[in-house]
Amino acid sequence: MILTIDALNMHRFPTVLEDMFQLRARVFAGRLGWDVTITDGKEIDQFDSMNPSYIVGLDDEMNVISCARVLQTMGPHMLADVFDAILAGEPPVRSPNIWESTRFCVDTQRIKSKDSKTTVSKATCELMVGILEYSKAAGITDIITVIDPVMDRVLKRSDNAPHGYVGKTVPMGKVSALAALLDCTDERISKVRAFAGIEGDVMLDEDAAVAKIKALGETSPETDVTETEDLMTYCEEQIAEAGSSSERSAALALKHALTGQVAAEMSSSS
Repeated sequence: MILTIDALNMHRFPTVLEDMFQLRARVFAGRLGWDVTITDGKEIDQFDSMNPSYIVGLDDEMNVISCARVLQTMGPHMLADVFDAILAGEPPVRSPNIWESTRFCVDTQRIKSKDSKTTVSKATCELMVGILEYSKAAGITDIITVIDPVMDRVLKRSDNAPHGYVGKTVPMGKVSALAALLDCTDERISKVRAFAGIEGDVMLDEDAAVAKIKALGETSPETDVTETEDLMTYCEEQIAEAGSSSERSAALALKHALTGQVAAEMSSSS
């Protein structure tokens, strides 16, 4: 199951986000040896404060088994500002139709446990499908992603070979890193689905996800309120620090949208 989390609904999924950031710490700091910041067992960087979208794979118990982050390239992004050595002097990608996918990882230990009902290959392909389908629906034509050579081979073996590369391969922690381009087309999605035998809708409805989490006892109204208050504080800070009228308008629009959504949820639960 794939759940998409963004600025509009993140207050509903605090435990999923915490689980996701912990997985990122285990993979990127532990397994890959990247120079990332770990705080309280979670890997969170500056790009997580820029309203990215998270594509999260969940098992039947709502545990995070895979995840990726999708961020627009018109502003700061990892290939332009962190992995710029890959570009080898080329200008960074800047396009409203090309978004960056980073922090792609799969919890191989959890999936390989005796209780898992999926495989690493299936979880990897389902996450790929989730990223591509989400991106296509959002009007994104291409994904650019920073990967290691192993992931490059995984993409090719799963009939999801990149249609191009940007820059060059450079050392990164215990592995090397390169930037690949994937077009978000029905043809590519169909190929990955066929390879992994994925049928039907992989996306998990947001309300259904909330209901399932509550049924499993993994959240509480108090937690949701705290997360909502934190998000509202973030909106107020963005409004106060806006450098232009367009930035202020965008921050106000987000606050109004969140206010309306919270009111609707409170009304439906009363």
